[in-house]
Amino acid sequence: MTESESFQQQTPVNPEWPPPPAYAPAPSAAPVPGTGTVPAPAHKKRTRGPLALLAAVAIVAAAVGGGTAYGIQELTGAHDTAASATATSVVPAAKKGDIAAIAAAVSPSIVEIKASLANGSSTGSGVIITSDGEILTNNHVVAGATEIKVSTSDGKEYTAKVVGTDSKKDLALIKLEGASGLKAASLGDSSNVQVGDTVVAIGSPEGLTGTVTSGIVSALDRDVTVSTDEGQGQQGGGDGGWPFEFGGRQFNGDTGSSTTTYKAIQTDASLNPGNSGGALIDMNGNIIGINSAMYSASGSGSSSADAGSVGLGFAIPVNTVKADLANLRSGAQN
Repeated sequence: MTESESFQQQTPVNPEWPPPPAYAPAPSAAPVPGTGTVPAPAHKKRTRGPLALLAAVAIVAAAVGGGTAYGIQELTGAHDTAASATATSVVPAAKKGDIAAIAAAVSPSIVEIKASLANGSSTGSGVIITSDGEILTNNHVVAGATEIKVSTSDGKEYTAKVVGTDSKKDLALIKLEGASGLKAASLGDSSNVQVGDTVVAIGSPEGLTGTVTSGIVSALDRDVTVSTDEGQGQQGGGDGGWPFEFGGRQFNGDTGSSTTTYKAIQTDASLNPGNSGGALIDMNGNIIGINSAMYSASGSGSSSADAGSVGLGFAIPVNTVKADLANLRSGAQN
């Protein structure tokens, strides 16, 4: 037995020892002839430029949490819609679930809409989604409008134009003329909504701008059928809401022969004519739905004592809205 073999048998391998390197160590630099000194290793040249700067900003934004999307949008000039892919909080953490705090934070992003029609007028609500005045509302609020006036929470009035409509989803996008510095709402994630969640609704029922109500999510994925006919029972005047069908029954009148059906969030938050196009909001202050249909007893031949909200309201989930936003911005008139 050789001396080397004897050493291997007597010296077991310690399992905590690190494994050998995957490659041979780099050779040491040779001394400079005549000096005995070893030159310092050469440094790689760092890449600089717009791409490196963008990557650096993205990393810093990610480190502070939730700011990556905003940082990238600012550098690339992307649209400033306040849409949150994850659950952000519009209200301070200590005020989460505080309805007064939610109302104070979100009310500046909700508007009243008055549309002049060939055969009358329509009143509804809308949600500001960009600081320069893009507003989401229901298609039935502005369908067939010859003129649209919008009032913000601070009392200012603007003229608005229709950008795009989608009658199949009862959605419309309008744009204020000459607006800037508006507070955009935060669009949340309706896939996280659960039955029993507390919600807040903000809108302009019967022309009462900035009305705040609260309730819970009563059900999800309700099939709600509404009319796609521009002249079918416009929302206004307090004579009843937009006609819709649910569970085989028709409410607020006849929906007509031209209809569309969508999945909706059901809520018992008090909604009345004029709430259409307004916001359904979660306890973080994020928009989770656009209020679109509500049963109004006053529109079904009932006595005045029975008039008002009966706790049967529906909202278009905000994820449906976000999926349709590019189509609306393109100017589609569906």
